[in-house]
Amino acid sequence: MSENLEISELDDGRVIDVTILGKLTDADYEQFVPLTERRIKQFGKIGMLIVLKDFGGWDLDAMWDDLKFDIKHFSDIERMAIVGHSKWDKFLSALSRPFTAAEIKYFDEHELTAARQWVANGQVH
Repeated sequence: MSENLEISELDDGRVIDVTILGKLTDADYEQFVPLTERRIKQFGKIGMLIVLKDFGGWDLDAMWDDLKFDIKHFSDIERMAIVGHSKWDKFLSALSRPFTAAEIKYFDEHELTAARQWVANGQVH
């Protein structure tokens, strides 16, 4: 398991929960992509919950991996909740919009429960 990435599944695998700590590397994508592609194959469309903790961006190989993933799976992510704690994290969530057909919503870190509910069923209580 990568020290930069924590991955779990919610809603019987229909939602991939990814916590990013620091800078993403090629090795992180080697862990993330196969699981995500299995769930897309199984369910057609999935949700993603991305929690940013001290996110440091991507190294060059990881940036390329991210672009390839986004192109290949442009329409496979139904909803993406991005949880962060800074204006930079919120800005990054806005940058994601051109690379996916997913409905994207940003949540502050204290709204993690609401983010999980939203990505799983589109409702926030």
